[in-house]
Amino acid sequence: MIGEFEVIAKYFAPLAAGAPGAGGLTNDGACFTTGAGLGTVVTADAMVAGVHFLPDDPPETLGRKLLRVNLSDLAAMGARPRGYLLVVAFPAGVAEAWISAFAQGLARDQAEFGVDLLGGDTVSTPGPMTLSLTAFGEAAPDRLLSRSGAADGDEVFVSGTIGDGMLGLKALRGELVHSSEADRDALANRYRLPSPRLALGLALGERGLATAALDVSDGLAADMGHICEASGLAASLDAPTVPLSAAGARALDAHGGLGPRILTGGDDYELLFTVTPERIAEVESLARELDLPLTRIGRMSAGRGVRALDGEGKEIPLPSKGWAHF
Repeated sequence: MIGEFEVIAKYFAPLAAGAPGAGGLTNDGACFTTGAGLGTVVTADAMVAGVHFLPDDPPETLGRKLLRVNLSDLAAMGARPRGYLLVVAFPAGVAEAWISAFAQGLARDQAEFGVDLLGGDTVSTPGPMTLSLTAFGEAAPDRLLSRSGAADGDEVFVSGTIGDGMLGLKALRGELVHSSEADRDALANRYRLPSPRLALGLALGERGLATAALDVSDGLAADMGHICEASGLAASLDAPTVPLSAAGARALDAHGGLGPRILTGGDDYELLFTVTPERIAEVESLARELDLPLTRIGRMSAGRGVRALDGEGKEIPLPSKGWAHF
């Protein structure tokens, strides 16, 4: 393997070329400015081999997913991305070709989402490989989205489709044996490359449309629980209304018993948000404007916790509350 500073100069310094405050990654830190009246939003996520990704996951998609999950956090707060820091701990002997592909993935998504690398650190480790990214965004403080603003009677919406992340991981593990190859590939791609809903998050914040919001990373029920806890309320989710992709629906039909897992599986990175009943028409208009499904799936009420209900209004027992590290 080439040396640390050669890795930085060859693969990571080009990712910082568009950020004047990064200094070509030759300084001890970076500097960037925000617009007048804007606050800085900071978020960080890490991915550990064997926990967050499979050993044979393509390095290009790992770089892209690492960036995208952080951008999803910025979206959940209604922030516009500005740049990021990268910390990588590579096991001894990692191939230079692996690092090259990883950097190419980052470069591809930097171009798509308009961000640049600002700095970070590159170290070695006896294992497992650990990849960490800290993203910076900006937003007007009075337009930031949070988890704590929901009110009794608010309606619950979710973007896109739910369950593809969980099903995609099963596809990569060879567990969706009754699904077509095309469906397995589609679901695996959704697991490996989530879509951060930046335009949606910005619109929800700038228009003051969402009363509370977050991104679905640990599982729909678990993340709904985070809004409930922060807002001091309960929520009821109408399970039959939870939106599914065509591939996801076919996978559920072909593999019995997975239905409740849709509500607890993670890695969807869609936005879950609450809206007052009076502004539902604005949400529907925004869905058309963004060409993005925004589906009403439940409501907030007095009390505590999350209940999932079937088509007859009966509570559905959930196999778990969602992903947790500890």
